Amino acid sequence: MHKNRKKTYSDSHFKMFQERIGFTFSDISLLKQAFTHSSYVNEHRRKPYEDNERLEFLGDAVLELTVSQFLYKNFKTMSEGELTKLRAAIVCEPSLVKFATELSFGPLILLGKGEEMTGGRERPALLADVFEAFIGALYLDQGLDAVIKFLQQWVYPKIHDGAFSHVMDYKSQLQELVQKDGVGILEYRILQEKGPAHNREFVAKVSLNGTDLGTGKGKSKKEAEQHAAQQALIHLRKSSKS
Repeated sequence: MHKNRKKTYSDSHFKMFQERIGFTFSDISLLKQAFTHSSYVNEHRRKPYEDNERLEFLGDAVLELTVSQFLYKNFKTMSEGELTKLRAAIVCEPSLVKFATELSFGPLILLGKGEEMTGGRERPALLADVFEAFIGALYLDQGLDAVIKFLQQWVYPKIHDGAFSHVMDYKSQLQELVQKDGVGILEYRILQEKGPAHNREFVAKVSLNGTDLGTGKGKSKKEAEQHAAQQALIHLRKSSKS
């Protein structure tokens, strides 16, 4: 009876997880495999468990493809180097850990006792691997369109919201937005330059057809202009939603 209760408990959690993310797996064993760590398999050798390492391998490739496709379509003025840098920031371990944590992947992972006792459930590399394995499982179960739909809900909005601003070129994005709408010419001006030579601060302004869109500060003219462009993007996106 105890074993049955444990199985039901696990199944109910996977069921709730699917309801929460809005995807129902045709093959539930694929979903469970995505959350099965090798340490769990090693402790249950008499049962036909399979760990998530092969799914992780597949998910890594699927994630790279889908993120690349999204960036290619949405950031048309970015160079190959800029796209590569941005993609690397999105699919790197710290980012995958954040995605997995936000989706509460940790409690679902099937771990061996030793791994559990040493804090494996919160280990960044393990969480990142599980996220990739989940993407691999979703791809096998429902195809590429389902993966894209999942990423549209949970990952792509973060890119637009500036979660990877440390590697994004806001001036290129702003230029792209203005060109798409065909509404005029952008102009950047340095309004202020202050502080000693070793600790300079610049204030930049960006305007469109004479209308101010945003101002920004930075330790260089380029940085100040990037921050001004970031503020302009926020302003324009808010305006388009209202």
